[in-house]
Amino acid sequence: MDITRLFRPDLRKLRPYQAVDSPAALAQTAGIPPESIIKLNANENPYGPSPRVLEALASHRGYHIYPDARQTACRRALEEYTGIPSDLIMGGAGADELIDLVLRATLEPADRVISCPPTFGMYSFSTQVNGGTLINIPRDDDFQVAIDKVKDAVGTMTKAVFLTSPNNPTGNSITEDMVLSLLDSPIMVVIDETYFEFSGETFAHLVPEHPNLVVLRTLSKWAGLAGLRIGYGIMAPRLLDLLMDIKQPYNINAAAEVALLNSLADLDYLMGNVAAIVEERERLYARLSSMPGINPLPSSANFLLCEIENGKALPVFRELARRGIFVRYFNAPRLRDSLRISVGRPEHTDALVSALEEILGEP
Repeated sequence: MDITRLFRPDLRKLRPYQAVDSPAALAQTAGIPPESIIKLNANENPYGPSPRVLEALASHRGYHIYPDARQTACRRALEEYTGIPSDLIMGGAGADELIDLVLRATLEPADRVISCPPTFGMYSFSTQVNGGTLINIPRDDDFQVAIDKVKDAVGTMTKAVFLTSPNNPTGNSITEDMVLSLLDSPIMVVIDETYFEFSGETFAHLVPEHPNLVVLRTLSKWAGLAGLRIGYGIMAPRLLDLLMDIKQPYNINAAAEVALLNSLADLDYLMGNVAAIVEERERLYARLSSMPGINPLPSSANFLLCEIENGKALPVFRELARRGIFVRYFNAPRLRDSLRISVGRPEHTDALVSALEEILGEP
């Protein structure tokens, strides 16, 4: 029996999301111990979670019990953190799950979703998985969203538009006027604020007055919980109720719940790490800007996108990897010869810059 004949034809052609390798796999690639890896390719927090989280995870005694399907404690803690009522907040297994749920709840065959590349790849991936048609409205030469073109692309079959602010991988933000302009359209406007804590700019306050606005956030980056998969969405109650009905019952696992609650109880420590990352981002930007052949873009997130001149991005990427320094390589049409570099600790910046000077032959 050829079991593939039972598969959805569109999924047979699906290009999987290009996830980054684990530190163990990267260490094997470089031929060095895992502890020697400098991992700057996934926008992870180099300081990790709060020590309070580690202690709470070790001492928790309820892992044999299913977590709260209604996410009551998590939603109340997030209400205190965000200032948004808990009946507008829903948790997910990372923001990725919420992207999928929004599309699962709204898409029918042939429905369209607008994305503005270059941007986060999960929007296109989840659109395809849920049987939708992706409409790409490329950003302009400065990587700004072409709002008028986005609005012109909205038709009767359009269900949603996804925008990241700050955008991944370019690091720039959208404005409130842009968001308000899109909210006049009869579609779901999903703003991904994954890097909110590094920029301080949010549109969550608009949700109570705009039922077609969804704001997504995560604890992966600022709170150092990428490995536990915990995020949340801020949205209108009617949409939230539907997503709660169609989600997996226990989508926030017990460890993620413990980590969220203890992270939000240790904000001084975590926001100190955020401040250190923002400071190091500016130092990294200054160091890279002074190097011939590297053109970094200003960023409001915890990474920098850099154009590498003279077609050297791929050899630079490979040589950095050989030395155990891993960044993200792009060669898409709008990101030709580009590297995205996550902000690490000061010693990571120093090692990266030293390696780049040697590779590029610059003092």
